[in-house]
Amino acid sequence: MDTSLLILGIVIFLALAFDFINGFHDTANAIATSISTRALTPRRAIILAAVMNFVGAMMFTGVAKTIGGSVANPAELSNGIDIVIATLLAAIIWNLVTWWFGIPSSSSHALIGSLAGAVFVGAGSDKVNWTGFIDIVKALIFSPLIAFAIGYVVMTILKFIFARKSPHTVNKGFRTMQVLTAALQSFTHGTNDAQKAMGIITFALVSGGFQDHLEVPLWVKISAATAMALGTSIGGWKIIKTMGTKIFKIEPINGFAADFSAASVIFTCTLLHLPVSTTHAITSAILGVGSAKRFRAVRWSLAGRIVVTWFITIPISALLAGLIFKLLF
Repeated sequence: MDTSLLILGIVIFLALAFDFINGFHDTANAIATSISTRALTPRRAIILAAVMNFVGAMMFTGVAKTIGGSVANPAELSNGIDIVIATLLAAIIWNLVTWWFGIPSSSSHALIGSLAGAVFVGAGSDKVNWTGFIDIVKALIFSPLIAFAIGYVVMTILKFIFARKSPHTVNKGFRTMQVLTAALQSFTHGTNDAQKAMGIITFALVSGGFQDHLEVPLWVKISAATAMALGTSIGGWKIIKTMGTKIFKIEPINGFAADFSAASVIFTCTLLHLPVSTTHAITSAILGVGSAKRFRAVRWSLAGRIVVTWFITIPISALLAGLIFKLLF
């Protein structure tokens, strides 16, 4: 077998493994609130999330093109496939570490940080497109702040509208609505997160000379969508517990507000071709909703630990990718 094809096969395997891990790592983002309020059973929630993730992943490619060309130009990297291998190994390791400890960190941050670190060490700082990298980081930083604000506003409006209604009646109605928002949240997760594996595979294809454009091949779309759907079907129970129960006590109206707010931010960014963190968006929306409900009810100490993880993910994954590149190549 041609060595270049064998190495490309390794890249594709690692990219799909990353997508699979992303699926079960980020399943909690879409379904934690609906499970915690018993709007859906865990089994039904995971099946719903898997199906909607697949559908969302198949419908868009703009984010994949951003991943494939914004951090570095793959056509200019003679060792681009080696760089991709180091990138994926670092991102996978960080995802598994944070999953093991039940910390809802960002797969997006891990991948972007790892790619920048691997390019920096493997090809030099001049090969990193710092403008494109900073633009992506800006989207990753501002999206959770916007999600927090929208969550706060949406919950405040809902509190005003339903202030005189029976809590039992309100929760019963919103428990049904949560099924729809869980589906929406899963769909938007697919439209953004699955694109990242597609983008990194396309990056490798261009760098290896297998194609000369950033259009995502159909087989890449189907493979990435399937890997994410399968990963989603496994479920990430440790993170579900953190997201659904440990930040504050979530009721159906809160879950609806959080899911709707996060999904609106994620889908807007998908339309703008910006890779954002589903984890950041939904966690921030939950914090915003909790603040509007009752500020003191939010466990801000836990929220602080989550935020710290957000900030350290990019530099740690970048350093890890650079170290892996040095060790392997």
